Amino acid sequence: MPDTVDTAAALLAAAAQEGPGDTLRIVLLVSIVGGALLAWFLLRGYRTDDSGDAGAAGGTGDGPGGNTDRDASA
Repeated sequence: MPDTVDTAAALLAAAAQEGPGDTLRIVLLVSIVGGALLAWFLLRGYRTDDSGDAGAAGGTGDGPGGNTDRDASA
């Protein structure tokens, strides 16, 4: 019976050890979510609006009456 007591004591001692497990899980989760948000933020700037709307003034999209929203950052 002493083997069982020693084994149980060793298992309890191993379970009580503190380690970086929770911290690493949090860092990994935050980095994945942050990477996804960063990718969304960067890629939304390259989105094109191909809805066929030529603008409120009826222009072709290239002139002053056209859709100039996509060229706002240029």
